[in-house]
Amino acid sequence: MVELRKRRGLTLEQLAAASGVSRSMLSQIERGRANPTLAVTLRIARAFGLNIGELVDQPWAAPRIEVVRSDDANQLFRDDRECRIRTLSPLHREKHVEFYEIRLAPLARLHSAPHFEGTRELLTITEGQAVVQSGDQRCELGPGDSAHYHADLEHTIENLGSTELVCFLVVTYQ
Repeated sequence: MVELRKRRGLTLEQLAAASGVSRSMLSQIERGRANPTLAVTLRIARAFGLNIGELVDQPWAAPRIEVVRSDDANQLFRDDRECRIRTLSPLHREKHVEFYEIRLAPLARLHSAPHFEGTRELLTITEGQAVVQSGDQRCELGPGDSAHYHADLEHTIENLGSTELVCFLVVTYQ
C-alpha cells in the first residue's frame, strides 16, 4: 500500500483524510503491524478509487514484464486429441483480457456457451480454414483473416480443412 500511496503522491495525512482511516492505523498497516478489517480495507480501496480485489491484488507492484513460457503446463486450458488451447496472457488478467493460441484437429469444432454480457472475441487464423458462428451470423476465414464477434451468444469455431487449424483468440470483457 505504501508504494501505491507514494505513486499517487499522497501523504499519510492525505490518505487518512480521503479514507476516514486514522493516520496511525494507516502507518501500522503499511509497516505490517496491523491487519485492517474488511470495512477499513474497503475505505482505503475507495480512497484510491479501487475495489478491494484491486487493492489486494496490488497491480502496481507487479513486474513490468510478465513472461508466459511455452512449456508452462499451467497455461494449458485444454489439451486433447481434438483441441489444444494454450493461454498466452498472464492468468491474473483473466476477466479483463485473455489471449489464447488454439489448435483444432481436422474437422473438429470448439463450441462455447454465451460468456458474460458484453464479451467479444477477436479470432485470427494463421494456418488452415475455419468457420466462425456467433448467434445466427456465420463467416469463413483463411490464413491472415480475422473476425471480431459477440461472445455473449453461443459461438463456434470449426476447422473446415483436412489439416490442423492454428489461430489466435483475444477475449475482451466490457
